[in-house]
Amino acid sequence: MPAPITSQVQTAQLTRKHYGITSPISLAQPKEADLVLTQKLIETLRPFGVFEEELELQRRILVLGKLNTLVQVWIREISQAKNIPSSVIDNVCGKIFTFGSYRLGVHTKGADIDALCVAPRHLERSDFFSSFYEKLKEQEEVKDLRVGSFVPVIKLSFDGIEIDILFARLALQTIPENLDLRDDGLLKNLDIRCIRSLNGCRVTDEILHLVPNIENFRLTLRAIKLWAKRHNIYSNILGFLGGVSWAMLVARTCQLYPNAVASTLVHKFFLVFSKWEWPNPVLLKQPEDCNLNLPVWDPRVTPSDRYHLMPIITPAYPQQNSTYNVSTSTRAIMVEEFKRGLAITDEILLNKAEWSKLFEAPNFFQKYKHYIVLLASAQTEKQHLEWVGLVESKIRILVGNLEKNEFITLAHVNPQSFPGPKEESEKEEFSTIWVIGVVFKKMEGPENLNVDLTFDIQSFTDTVYRQAITSKMFEADMKITAMHVKRKQLQQLLPKVAIQRSKRKHSSDGLRVMNDGSLDLSIDSDNSMSVPSPTCPSAAKIARASSPQGSTGTATNTSDLQGTMDTSRGNNVGNSSSNAVRKGAAPLKQPTSPVQHDSEKKPEVDSVQQNPHPSPCLSAGPASKSPASPLGNETSEKAKVEEVRQRSHVECFLNVEVVPSEGESKTETELTIASNTDLSDVPILPANPIAVVKNSIKLRLSR
Repeated sequence: MPAPITSQVQTAQLTRKHYGITSPISLAQPKEADLVLTQKLIETLRPFGVFEEELELQRRILVLGKLNTLVQVWIREISQAKNIPSSVIDNVCGKIFTFGSYRLGVHTKGADIDALCVAPRHLERSDFFSSFYEKLKEQEEVKDLRVGSFVPVIKLSFDGIEIDILFARLALQTIPENLDLRDDGLLKNLDIRCIRSLNGCRVTDEILHLVPNIENFRLTLRAIKLWAKRHNIYSNILGFLGGVSWAMLVARTCQLYPNAVASTLVHKFFLVFSKWEWPNPVLLKQPEDCNLNLPVWDPRVTPSDRYHLMPIITPAYPQQNSTYNVSTSTRAIMVEEFKRGLAITDEILLNKAEWSKLFEAPNFFQKYKHYIVLLASAQTEKQHLEWVGLVESKIRILVGNLEKNEFITLAHVNPQSFPGPKEESEKEEFSTIWVIGVVFKKMEGPENLNVDLTFDIQSFTDTVYRQAITSKMFEADMKITAMHVKRKQLQQLLPKVAIQRSKRKHSSDGLRVMNDGSLDLSIDSDNSMSVPSPTCPSAAKIARASSPQGSTGTATNTSDLQGTMDTSRGNNVGNSSSNAVRKGAAPLKQPTSPVQHDSEKKPEVDSVQQNPHPSPCLSAGPASKSPASPLGNETSEKAKVEEVRQRSHVECFLNVEVVPSEGESKTETELTIASNTDLSDVPILPANPIAVVKNSIKLRLSR
């Protein structure tokens, strides 16, 4: 619960202590109007569930107490099993520490708790993931117990509260009750895994010690986190900022205005960071060197650190950049949101607007004209959870690939994912969708330009499948599908709730600024890229692709995916599909076509023509001349490679190009789909462990 305004006034005394690496910008005391606005901010935040009820907070404290007792009992049992002297066992102890939003005091209703189990030196990490895991399994209150797939963490639900537990052992014989994890001396003689586990608690504790007024900091951070989530810029893994990064930005604002209350701090937050000269780093304290030879963020020493676009440096040793995932697009999006936030808070301070305006969600699904939709699917719920986690962790690679395309100015991935469309099939399938908004550059000159996204998306899917195989998590029927759709087609793929929620909060102000430089490509048909699973039925006869990775694969039109098509297209596409069937392969299951209704309304727009020339993306020469897959040379993968090779197939191969339409303005374009030549004579490829897509996705941009 937020502290009363009166207590905030009492604590907002003129401070003499120096916070941060620079002097404060202002030491002004809050005015009566600032206090009134702060109270209004609290009332605006309440309906969003950012404050937890006292009863629920006490329940969390009780659960953490039980968990702490369980840890101490477990440590004593392991100590006895390892023949530790009884005099030591009586004092050995262990402790649960918290970090993240719960430790900062800004957790929301139903949020999970990030915890750290700290144990003495005679306990091993293997003990934590074996005997302690088994002990948790015996507890009646514990549900959904599991070990993280990529991060060494135990996840569980304890009496209905989600908890993630990391492990660290210290070079101490016993863990004192008053242990301060900020002590750099604790890092001596620790392995890097324990240092990483300790880092979360150390950073959180440092932040709380580096702000002038904790209550003002907490209320401001609650407001900023809600604003960031509502504006789709809250996700470290997707290239935006995570919780700790937002906390450090708010903490820096508090240092610059140490006596300000939350209403003023929210406004100053937008003022400071809308004008911040990135990539100058945000620092809460001067970096310290503890002479432990641990890698720290230092662009003077580490060349790769010089390329970080929006560095926000953690205050605890070893100092790290918490925003290394930020890309050109995500930084541009966040800076633009900072500027909009400043404009809105200016109005609020002048009583020309209410706080609710700051938290209005922009309509992401109306913001851009073009979108790329990613769909990750698997056959079981467990496989789906693992697969979705891996795909999501790599989406920033796709965003980076799109940014490097010379005809794309911005790629904006929505951090919120959605359940994929349900298919009428005997096999149950679980799927998740992400949506990426794309802005094309404004064309110069009268000539047509081709935009090819094939390699951008294929290199992304290559990376995902390679990681899945290397980490031995890959299962049959794990698939990625990538589709390019225009704005009005999104409603065919996304849940109605998502679209309706966006429409309700639609605000067009400022949205055109991002799109003024983009070309209006009004595409009435669509192209999708289906990436079949490396072990699902895929092509035995397919050409080696001409990309630098030498990958192969399939491509299907989204109208084929739905199983229906305009009568003017049916013959040729049907032939392509029948070729796949003749090769003994069942077609891949794909999401419903988002363009069926458009093609039915405008049958004259799209035409299917027989292409007399082979696709430039196919190599008709001997397969041995094509570059081999990077994984194909690995001896350890030979068995899986051979299996994939034997179980591959081709569905359909389409060459897609956008050409000007006669009936529309010169800036409008239509889609012409040309079916490719028969693939039956294409030589068999060398073994490739990843049956990835290689289709020609080309947009011809016309003035």
